Amino acid sequence: MPTGNRALAAVAIAAAAGAIGAWALWPEPEPASLLRPGDPQVVAAGAKVYAAQCASCHGADLQGEPDWQTRDPDGLLPAPPHDETGHTWHHPDDLLFRITKHGVAEAANLEGYETRMPAYGGILSDGEIISVLSYIKAQWPAAIRQRHDRMNEQMKSQ
Repeated sequence: MPTGNRALAAVAIAAAAGAIGAWALWPEPEPASLLRPGDPQVVAAGAKVYAAQCASCHGADLQGEPDWQTRDPDGLLPAPPHDETGHTWHHPDDLLFRITKHGVAEAANLEGYETRMPAYGGILSDGEIISVLSYIKAQWPAAIRQRHDRMNEQMKSQ
């Protein structure tokens, strides 16, 4: 290979490496818009993830822990319900995804906030997080789901 071509190849390789490096540092988009509470396969997969990862604290029927709005002796809030009696549906899909993946403090930018709920980013894949959130949302009454969908649409337009 002539010297000029080697130099050109080296520049091209360096540029490609730089582009790949920059891409790797770019924040990955959060796929919360992919929640599919109407997809039976996604919901069934989410039911399994919920049973394995969430039910021990949030209840097999999404009922949460008793007295979930009152701090316990350690100063922490018990696990809230994920059914229509809780506040889960008061939050847009994107925030629910970020809370599950990154933890409450990081997702809501609450420095120093303490909770027993772990960040699941290193435990569950994005697809598993989407499936479990889809399962939870699929359990809500139709009126709550419609209200939640309207809130999500309003958030997208802001």
